[in-house]
This record gives sequence, C-alpha cells and structure tokens, in this order.
Amino acid sequence: MQIYLAVTPAEAQEAARYHRSLAHVAYCIGPDSTLLRQNLLLQTRGGILSVTDRDAPFIASPEQLAAAALRECGRRSYGGVLLDFEQPPAPDRLALAQALARRLAPRPLYVPEGYASVPGAVPLVCTALSGGSFLQYLQEAAGARGGAGNLALDVQRLRMDFLLPAETGEGRPLGQQEFQVLVERESPAVFFSQDLCARYFTYTRDGETHFVLFDDADTLQQKLRIGSALGFSAAFLMYPEVRDLLPRLFPGSRT
Repeated sequence: MQIYLAVTPAEAQEAARYHRSLAHVAYCIGPDSTLLRQNLLLQTRGGILSVTDRDAPFIASPEQLAAAALRECGRRSYGGVLLDFEQPPAPDRLALAQALARRLAPRPLYVPEGYASVPGAVPLVCTALSGGSFLQYLQEAAGARGGAGNLALDVQRLRMDFLLPAETGEGRPLGQQEFQVLVERESPAVFFSQDLCARYFTYTRDGETHFVLFDDADTLQQKLRIGSALGFSAAFLMYPEVRDLLPRLFPGSRT
C-alpha cells in the first residue's frame, strides 16, 4: 500500500525529511477552466497532484481542465491525481472526474466517496470510525467495490468528545490544543478499543459523563497495517494532522 503525506508547498520540505511520497496540495481551479498552481518549488517532482474545488467557479470545459492536469503530471512526473473536493458532486465536477479517470489511466485518480460512481476512479474511505468494527467496516467497503485494491484510505486523525449517552453517534471534534489541555487537566486512564482501533477515556464535568475517542501514532499505524493487509491501494495522511507523530509513524526515515 502506497502511503502519501498531503502537504502544501510550505510544508513539503519538512515533510520530505520523514516521508518521500507526497500529495502536493498546490493546485486549484481558476476562471475559464484553468488549473492554477500555488508557490510550488520549481524542482518538485514525483508524488501526486492534489487539486481542490474550494471557491472554484463552474467548470465550463472539464476536458480542457483535465488536459491541463495531465500536462502538469507529465512535467512533474506525478503518479496520479487526488481530487480534494469539498462540495457535493455537481455535473461539472463529475464531468471533470470522468475525464481525468479516462485520460490518466493506468495512473490512479483518487476521489471522495461521493464520486465513487466515476468509472475507473479510486474512492477514499475515511478511517475516523466512531462505532462498530474498523476491520468489518473496511471489509464491507472493499466488498462493495469489488475488492480493496479499488479503494484508498483517507486517514483522518480522530479526536472526538461524546456526551453520554451518545444516541446519535455524533461527537464534538477536538482541536489538538484543546485535546492536550483536556488530557493534562483530567489525567485520565486511557484504554484501547480493539474494535474501533482507537484509544479512549472518560471524564465527568458538571455531572455529565464524556467519552473521548482519539488516535495516536500506534492506532494510526495499526489502521494502516489493517488496510495494507486487506489490499487497499493507497492511504493519505494530512501533514498538519500528524506532524507531531511523524517520527513514530515513519521511524528511521528522517533525512
């Protein structure tokens, strides 16, 4: 399984000290179906081209934009494209994904789960599971897509606070600093959930019980091992989410 760190141009050099395979979060969609590149070092080569649709206009010519992405892949020796799309699938976005998947082959096009219907694309499966069995969750996703080799992992670092009883299964996301302050204040006993492949602890505030579920380097490594054993083709980690964990996620690789 190929593991990528998703990085902005400002983060790329530091991230490359720990891991060489990068998804370059340096591209966006401009007016007139153009591909815009942001502050990428001239010598950047290899990895994956990552393009966002944040604040993007309507894509009037998906084929033109797909062709521009392919030219950039050729210039930079990118091994594929990641569509880091935040908006729900719209006809113009779907048309772009379809054009890219067709033109890129056999190189992969990685897409959000909402674009799983695009022929030839590799959907991302989020690892931030808050209930059930992580292994079963991945097995069911692989079964629905004709095998894990047709999927990739979106490895999101879980830090979630649930007020019990959590009837909806929805918790409140915790930022890194807020999570650290909470741990230092509560000094909780921390346990490991084999099913969720995550750590957890409980605490009480104002007479209410809270359940905190979180990932660390060990749980993320285990999730990666499970995905690799099942045959998932790739995994993506966001550099800002795991920056403090890199020495343990990629031991011995610092250059």
